[in-house]
Amino acid sequence: MSLAFTFPGQGSQAVGMGAELAEAFAAAREVFQEVDDALGQKLAKLMREGPIEDLTLTENAQPALMAVSLAVVRVLKSEYDVDITRAAFVAGHSLGEYSALAAAEAVGLADTARLLKLRGQAMQRAVPVGQGAMASLIGPKADVALAEEAAKAGSAVGVCVVANDNNAGNVVISGDKAAVDLAIEKAKELGARAIPLNVSAPFHCPLMQPAADEMAEALARAGIVAPKAPVVANVTARPVLEPETIRRLLVEQVTGRVRWRESVEWMAGEGGVARFVELGSGKVLTGIVKRINPDVEALALNGPSDLEAFAKSL
Repeated sequence: MSLAFTFPGQGSQAVGMGAELAEAFAAAREVFQEVDDALGQKLAKLMREGPIEDLTLTENAQPALMAVSLAVVRVLKSEYDVDITRAAFVAGHSLGEYSALAAAEAVGLADTARLLKLRGQAMQRAVPVGQGAMASLIGPKADVALAEEAAKAGSAVGVCVVANDNNAGNVVISGDKAAVDLAIEKAKELGARAIPLNVSAPFHCPLMQPAADEMAEALARAGIVAPKAPVVANVTARPVLEPETIRRLLVEQVTGRVRWRESVEWMAGEGGVARFVELGSGKVLTGIVKRINPDVEALALNGPSDLEAFAKSL
């Protein structure tokens, strides 16, 4: 049975994330220490104890989520001899793409932590708080076509685009606050529910160009090698192995659409993946995968018992 490992994005953070893993496995504790050392901060303590307001800050949530995902990867390898190469593909949602690349050893752990810290800071700097917004369009009618029509209406007063195509019934728009507000009204007219998201910046839209420029500079200096498993990129929904292409797509990803639905559809279709395994905090992607394709198996590995059961199932 062909397997894909997936890695969660922002929103999956929670106080206590990774604590069970750290308690049970030295390999997990080592990952958290390496990330702390790379960043020069006590991120592991923040993950364990909170407060959630600090953990949710983009510059903390991004490396924290990656750290938990990589702790799972390390424990699978050290305790159960399950290597990343068991996966036909790896893929991550937004920041999760960095987790996927680190898991596939295309980028070192310390470099990934520093890149994500910078990415979080750069995204926050790109747009003053309150000027941007994001909204989730949900419901049976909320597909990409509806979201694009709503975003087009919003574009009359500012930047408004489709940011995340998660699954049919869950599409996120992003841009200037006034434009997103107008798009919300249009989406409701078209029959979708619209929920403004509690985010600190309008991610994955052209307003993030200053952040993309910062990441281009940082990624130009970062060491990237060919991953040990093909990484399905957010902006193309297709696998990539070539380091320079990976570098370019990570820059494009800052302002570009997260094509998660298309990524999962491609992996389950042409990629032949029948089992999607989410590594890290929470199970958001597991639910999304099942909504995209109810016929595939989808599971999340969060704690020690999950890892043991998964290893035995192989």
